[in-house]
Formats: sequence, structure tokens, C-alpha cells
Amino acid sequence: MVMVQRGRLGKVLDRIEVIGNRLPDPITLFLILCAMVIGGSALGSLFGISVIHPVNGNEIAIQNLLSAENIRRMLHEMVNNFAAFPPLGLVLVTMIGIGVAERSGFVAAGLTKLVMAVPQSLLTATLVLAGISANLAADAGYVVLTPLGAMLFAAVGRHPLAGLAAVFAGVSGGFSANLIITSLDPLLGGITTTAAQIIEPNYVVDVTANFYFNFVSTFALVIAGTWVTHRVVEPRLGPWKPEGGHRRASARDAAASATKRTLASVLKPLGFWRHCRFWLCR
Repeated sequence: MVMVQRGRLGKVLDRIEVIGNRLPDPITLFLILCAMVIGGSALGSLFGISVIHPVNGNEIAIQNLLSAENIRRMLHEMVNNFAAFPPLGLVLVTMIGIGVAERSGFVAAGLTKLVMAVPQSLLTATLVLAGISANLAADAGYVVLTPLGAMLFAAVGRHPLAGLAAVFAGVSGGFSANLIITSLDPLLGGITTTAAQIIEPNYVVDVTANFYFNFVSTFALVIAGTWVTHRVVEPRLGPWKPEGGHRRASARDAAASATKRTLASVLKPLGFWRHCRFWLCR
């Protein structure tokens, strides 16, 4: 792989890449943050830090989570905290529907069909859009679209790592944005409702509270992802000399055929049910 000459921006990106590669696993980061919260509570309790409740005016002091009593409380109330989580029921129902669509292959096949049916001039923007929309189906974006982006870029003679990066940026950077309401909206709405009711007990944050922002953000992220791919990522990767073009074309045709078969297998039972309902309701 031939790399182009680094400029000032390239050196900054190199430094960011080095720092990013040294970050631990996300689970490790989560555990570190938990330890920081517990340790911070011990320090806050030691120094006697407290706040005034904005509604009733009562003083609320920080409790030491490392004390024996609070350790028992955290372990004992863990299940109750999960079961009493306000948006849990709505999120579970939503995830069941999305899980069926994902595991049947419908979402993955639909996203694949989307990115393979566009002209080359819109390929990058479509890949970024598909990556952003993939948060409907949890890991479908990472598992299906990321290698597909690399394959499609290679099929048209562009650097496959640029296609992979475009999809990955869409899936990761645009995870909470979408053109429709996803399972994340009731989750965030429930968390915000719980926080807002500290001040206003009857306040309810609707699941559509972020819809307009997410809708507009989707287009903004598509434009940003496309521009960065064309102006930063591909020049940074340099020229790419493909080999075995006929093999890449056949791989793309095979992916298209597999997508058609998946969509047909998913939609066929739906068509059967539609005919059954027609005859039952006559």
C-alpha cells in the first residue's frame, strides 16, 4: 500500500491514531469509569461535600459507596434497579421486533440492497447513510456493512480501506442519529424523564423528543462523512492498484444474488400470510 506525503493534518491524524490504538477495550473503560464513580464517592464523602435539592431544599450529602452498608446495598438492589428502569418494557418490546428483523436477515439484506443499487457518484454517501441507519439492527452495521463497503469500493477501483472507514464512521459516529425512531429513543427518553422528574414530578419526555434533531443530524453526518472520505481518507491512503478485477466483479454479483435470496426468503412468508388473511376474512 502506497502512502501519500504527510502534511500538518496528516501528522495530527497520525498522533490521534496512535493515542486511539492505546485505548483499552470498551468494557475495560466502562469498569474504569465505575471505579472512578465509586472512588469519587469515597472522596466526596470524606470531604463532606453536599448539594441542595432544587425542589424541597433538603441537603443531600455524598455517600461513600465503599462502605460496607452501601456495598451490600449495591449488590442487593441491583436486580430491582434493572427491573424498575422506566423504559425497560418499551425497549424490550422494540428490541424483540428489531431482533426478529435482524436475525431473519431482513435488515442486513435491505441495507445491502440499498448500497448496491446506487450509482458510483453516490456510493460513499449511501454507505455512510446505511451505516448511520444500521443502529436499527444493533451489530448489523459492523458485521455486514463494514466488509461490504470495502468490497464495493474495490469493485469500482477505489481503495477498499476507504470504503471500510466510511461505513465504520457512519455506524460508530452516527450511532444515535436516524431518519426514524429507534429503540434508543425510548431508552434515552426514560432516562431523561427520571432526571426531569426530580424538579417536575409530572414531566414526561416523549420518545420523539430527539426525532427532529436526529433527522437533521443524519444528513449533516452524511455530508461530513462523504467529505472526509473524499478529501482526507482517500488522499491519505494514496493510490491503490487493484488486481483480479474479474474476481471482484464476481464477488459483487454473488453478494447481490445472496441479497435477493435473503429478501425473497423473508418476504415470502409475509406474502403467504397476506393471502391466508384474505381468504379467512372473505
